[in-house]
Amino acid sequence: MNIQFYRNDDELISGITLKDVTQPENNNMALHCCDDANAILKNRQQLADALAIDLQKIVCANQTHSANVYKVTADDFGRGATSVDTAIPNTDALYTFEKGVALCTFTADCVPVSIYEPESGLIAVIHSGWQGTVKEISKHVMETLIQKEQIDPKKLQIHIGTALSQEKFEVDEDVYLKFKALGYADDFMYFNDTTRKYHIDNQKTVQMQFELAGVPTSQITIDSSCTFKKEQGFSYRQNRADGRHLTFLMQK
Repeated sequence: MNIQFYRNDDELISGITLKDVTQPENNNMALHCCDDANAILKNRQQLADALAIDLQKIVCANQTHSANVYKVTADDFGRGATSVDTAIPNTDALYTFEKGVALCTFTADCVPVSIYEPESGLIAVIHSGWQGTVKEISKHVMETLIQKEQIDPKKLQIHIGTALSQEKFEVDEDVYLKFKALGYADDFMYFNDTTRKYHIDNQKTVQMQFELAGVPTSQITIDSSCTFKKEQGFSYRQNRADGRHLTFLMQK
């Protein structure tokens, strides 16, 4: 199985599955966009084996480009692991304090985010496509963690994963205006006079949302590789029938 690990130590294991043409369904991990569901389940089982956990210790959501946040408890273990019908509905951010459970999020150009706070044992994952970004899902997650869970944003460790680059993320004025309305994304946009398109850095905009919520810049890392341009990337913009990366995060 083709996996890029961000971290794998005594505390935490995190990373992302990559496109691999030698694997079933190119190592696609998403049941909601596949040709052979059994192949996806085999891919997921390989991931569970790599994490040294049972498949029923994986938790997935049915992502809808919302700004909805869900707290995962032991009762949720296995939701979405083998069927979209059991996945947590209408949710694009998951967090938990439970150990031994892998929170997952699916992307193919959208921004995946992993969050860890070692003192409390908090972990969280976010799916932030451009719609989620303009809905400020990362801001909503931070408000939830600070207000409901008393998490100190200065203690968070955040990784922003591979996504569509600013070069390839070109949009018309309607999307540009949504980003401009945020009031803090101007530095992450430019206009191409030749194509008459706007180009937006979604990763940097997401980073700014965390910084505005009090997370130190030094504790935010970004994988700047482009899902459209790299060989191991799933890209919906390049191929509407493409599969999905799975970003995973688990506290041991």
